[in-house]
Amino acid sequence: MTQPSQTTHGFILEREQAIPELSATARIYRHAKTGGRLLSLISPDENKVFGVALRTPPADSTGLPHILEHSVLCGSRKYPVKEPFVELIKGSLNTFLNALTFPDKTCYPVASANLQDFYNLVDVYLDAVFFPRLTENTLKQEGWHYDVEKPGDPLAFKGVVFNEMKGVYSSPDSLLAEYSQRALYPDTCYGLDSGGDPERIPDLTFAQFMDFHRRLYHPSNAYAFFSGDDDPERRLAIVDEYFSQFDAPAPGEPASEVGLQPAFDAPRRFVHVYAKERDAEDAANAPETPEGGEGDEGAMCTVNFGLPDTQNPDLSLTLEVLEHVLIGLPSSPLRKALVDSGLGEDLAGGGLETDLRQMSFSVGLKGLVTEKGRDAEAAAGQVERLVLDTLARLAVPGAADGLHPDDIRAGLNSVEFDLRENNTGSYPRGLVIFFEALSTWLYGGDPLAHLPFEGPLARLKARLDAGEPVFQDLIRAHFLDNPHRVLVILKPDAALGQRREAAEAARLQAVKDALSPVDLERLVAETHELHALQEAPDAPEDLAKIPRLTLADLPKENARIPHERVDVAGAAGFVHELPTSGVVYLDLGFDLAAVPDELVPLVPILGRTLLEMGTKKRGFVDLSRAMAMHTGGVWAQTFLSSVRGQGPEATSQRLFLRGKATADKLPALLEIMAEVLCEADFGDAERLGKIILESKARREQRLIPAGHTLAAMRLKARFGVAQAMGEAMNGLSGLNAVRELSARMETAPESVSADLHRLLSLLLSKRGLVVNLTADGAAIGAALPRIGALAASLPDSALAPASRAIPALPLREGLTLPAQVNYVAAGGNARALGFEPGAAAAVAAKFLRAGYLWERVRVQGGAYGASCAYSRLSGNIVLASYRDPNVARTLDAYGGIGPYLSGLSLDPSELEKNIIGSIGDMDHYMLPDTKGFTALARELTGEDEGYRQAVREAVLSASQADFAAFGEAVAAVLKDGPVVVVGGRDALERSGLGLTLTKAL
Repeated sequence: MTQPSQTTHGFILEREQAIPELSATARIYRHAKTGGRLLSLISPDENKVFGVALRTPPADSTGLPHILEHSVLCGSRKYPVKEPFVELIKGSLNTFLNALTFPDKTCYPVASANLQDFYNLVDVYLDAVFFPRLTENTLKQEGWHYDVEKPGDPLAFKGVVFNEMKGVYSSPDSLLAEYSQRALYPDTCYGLDSGGDPERIPDLTFAQFMDFHRRLYHPSNAYAFFSGDDDPERRLAIVDEYFSQFDAPAPGEPASEVGLQPAFDAPRRFVHVYAKERDAEDAANAPETPEGGEGDEGAMCTVNFGLPDTQNPDLSLTLEVLEHVLIGLPSSPLRKALVDSGLGEDLAGGGLETDLRQMSFSVGLKGLVTEKGRDAEAAAGQVERLVLDTLARLAVPGAADGLHPDDIRAGLNSVEFDLRENNTGSYPRGLVIFFEALSTWLYGGDPLAHLPFEGPLARLKARLDAGEPVFQDLIRAHFLDNPHRVLVILKPDAALGQRREAAEAARLQAVKDALSPVDLERLVAETHELHALQEAPDAPEDLAKIPRLTLADLPKENARIPHERVDVAGAAGFVHELPTSGVVYLDLGFDLAAVPDELVPLVPILGRTLLEMGTKKRGFVDLSRAMAMHTGGVWAQTFLSSVRGQGPEATSQRLFLRGKATADKLPALLEIMAEVLCEADFGDAERLGKIILESKARREQRLIPAGHTLAAMRLKARFGVAQAMGEAMNGLSGLNAVRELSARMETAPESVSADLHRLLSLLLSKRGLVVNLTADGAAIGAALPRIGALAASLPDSALAPASRAIPALPLREGLTLPAQVNYVAAGGNARALGFEPGAAAAVAAKFLRAGYLWERVRVQGGAYGASCAYSRLSGNIVLASYRDPNVARTLDAYGGIGPYLSGLSLDPSELEKNIIGSIGDMDHYMLPDTKGFTALARELTGEDEGYRQAVREAVLSASQADFAAFGEAVAAVLKDGPVVVVGGRDALERSGLGLTLTKAL
């Protein structure tokens, strides 16, 4: 570590430090003129990341930080178009492009593996953040406005964030997390909603909006970050170009510090409600005064502990290990105590939270079981007592029922494996580092505090080796002896949705009643003005200012993933030699072809039970500990896809057992895999029932946040075997099947166990096995013989394929749940109607997503988003909206796609831009494990290298004729095609579409 002091491009180098754990060198700078901060991480990572974060603590719950996050990306001084963000989506090779609002900060990160593209993204984002074109219409579009077309029409609230947050506030789990955070930190900015409470968003004024940007979007309040293999000195010049245009702030400005919450003297309790839909039949059958808490069905609670701030890396790491010890595995003692209690259906709470200034720990139960004489509040009280009693038992060093040494070893190994693997999934590694740095940096601490993990890890191991009761002491100090604790209870209220709608209508009517005729005409004129601005195209000369690549910058050939076919004891095997830092990734795929339709919904449950039920050799507690002590994880995953060049019946259908371990621990990984496959035991009815209840609760939890996925999955189920199986496993049919399983567990648990054994017997065949191995060269040779021994132990049977049926579903279907917004899906199979849009349709679909649909459904309609997806494998075209206040209007927008594309006069630069973006989608950045599994997926679906290269060439040569052809296909599938809408019952009944309604939640 050095402490130099030199100035380069306006920045003073305050510190330089090598971080071997990241193979990186970090440099911390301060801008000489403005005091702005910059962390520059120099590493060999080709996936370059830039971000700028600002401290933006809210003063109220109007959602001002969130609305401003949207708004600054709606045109800037240098790039005066309506949506520079969208233009980048169309024509960039980005590997990440977004903006995020946190409770105390707003972040604007971008990433790309292409250097010029990276610089383009950085410049557009810096100009957007510091020099946006903010107008009253920007606030109206992205935040909220009164919408009224004619004086006689009722007023309505419209706005993108307004509708987004209505969707958030429709999700009980989101509300529980929000209320828990507010309850823990009521006297800080965390006691408010930076995202925006829909009831408070219309209180936001334009003056507040502008003042917030003026005060807080200043370099002195900025935290800039770079990582990757780009020129470290050019980074400074790029940021200085923007920072130096500002003056130094006045003393004491900007006032954006995030305060600490004073500790509570005693624990607290809060009760809130969420909207739960009740249809007419339910209402008729329900007693007027529920006795014994039956009306609280679906309640949930969390027990929340306020913890110290984030500045101590040793404490943070130790708490992270403790979290894994307590709740990280199905067998972890606190998780197991809660699940086994019978007080609820599944765990609630987010566990350890480290992204805010003060850490916290939250755990509880959802689906509280309320019986006669015990309502939700009484049940929640029992949950709190159980949490405290369990922690008290675990805090006793050496106690027979205290912390098990293997639980500690499992937690430590899991955290260490994750740190060393540095697998950030679909997120760029640099982005995760940025967020980690902000967890201390934003509050005046060292941005590098948590990045070098070897020291804290070694110190923790030394304390444990010395026999110190580290975790017992931690539980005592920060949980049992900590009065800063809150019990938050969330109860269902079947009338809340109607009360909200009535209150909003009354508020709007009161506003309208208070308007003079002149004022009302003004609102009508402002509505029309906003619509006109939204519909007006950008000037070509302004669009040309957005920097982008050209087709000449794109590689003409696809990047190839190493992919070698091998024989594994008679089973099909594939090997991918990649630099994996000593980690071996192994996937075992079992063919589902012989599984009859009635067992298909059980496949995801089988995946869980294999790993969470125990075996004939050991119980699930010991099995879970072994996985965590010796591997980086073992998990199940379904794979369903149409196959290239074949009809709707052709399906690649598999259940994968996937695992990872360091090369020296591969024998342990294989032993565990062989044990769960060949020694499975589903006889523990109590444990099986809990898994099924958890699965039901988790699926129900996902319905509202992912309503667009639910609608699209239901829509596609009509058009192919793979899609029907997907809906039967993971859609509404799958959820209903799990509900039926839960009921069967009450009456005939042995029948469920028998079905699982039958299902497993239909999968376990060496002939149907596919083995996928991703590792570095040194590990592959040693691994294959060991994997072959596992494959050879499987039955060598050939089972006849089962017949498959496509479900008969209503043409126009509404799936009802208690949401304040809708999710609207429409589409069909173009191939079945004689259309073959071709690979170039990907360009047209991207053009629609970032152009027509963005403008019609999001900007003008107020939905949070809309998508257009075309599958070249299946021929399916699916349009879907997200958090949408409309139904019929959105379907009208979909219906306009065909005529729009047919009559389109496409500017050559616009076409090229969307081609570039489509190539970016094809060339998305992948870490080694994802590369290996992607190569296997291509093999299973028939997408060989020759075909993929032909696809690339078709995309590169896309023309306006391809757009017109895609428009014809869209028009064909929409004509008399199916529609699925997810939303509240009242909204769907009012839609006038004649939907057949099915209750989803």
